[in-house]
Amino acid sequence: MAVALILSGGTGTRLGMDIPKQYIEVYDRPVISYCIEQLSCHGMIDGIQIVAALQWRETVWESLKKYDRNEKFRGFSTPGENRQFSIYNGLADIRGYADDSDVVLVHDAARPLLSAQMITDCLEAVQGHDGAVPVLPMKDTVYQSADGKKISALVKRSEIYAGQAPEAFRIGAYHEANRRLCPDKILTINGSTEPAVMAGMDMVMIPGDEGNFKITTKEDLERFRDIIKTNRRTLRK
Repeated sequence: MAVALILSGGTGTRLGMDIPKQYIEVYDRPVISYCIEQLSCHGMIDGIQIVAALQWRETVWESLKKYDRNEKFRGFSTPGENRQFSIYNGLADIRGYADDSDVVLVHDAARPLLSAQMITDCLEAVQGHDGAVPVLPMKDTVYQSADGKKISALVKRSEIYAGQAPEAFRIGAYHEANRRLCPDKILTINGSTEPAVMAGMDMVMIPGDEGNFKITTKEDLERFRDIIKTNRRTLRK
């Protein structure tokens, strides 16, 4: 069994909008609806769990009615104090209907350009391992600075990668890795794979997708709008 955990509890303050970025409408549908549709239509996904604040659940419901085409939604989870605590809450709920040996696919609602191939790649890569994470190689020279003013060390670019979502994990091992960090250390976690690495889980890397970007700034939102506009034009031809 593979369950998609969509993280939609963020406030999106960096975008400077009145509503969280995942609920902004792009061509008459919320941003979150794009990944809901892709996950619902994918044959390897058996269920969808969504972390969302109470005040936005009606909005999510409307998207589910239209875009959860195979009715895979299993329930809502409560957002935590940070992103990782939200994941932990989602995992606790998923364990109510999934086995510890099953897989959870953690994805951001603000990454609407999730491809079917990326879902497949993650779920296939996790076979025989504890988890899988898509990564992108660093294109620029990377420096380390202790004070943010002076370069203190050079970092070997060939050994540095940027992680993406979705990330796939064995539910039981990943839940335990997060539980060990509660209640305080989990609040310092910035990336979904960090608890897995800290717990010594067997994590494999797979090639990421440059197009699977996260909407964080207004420029990202405009880029997404342009892509959807181009795709709509192509479909009409």
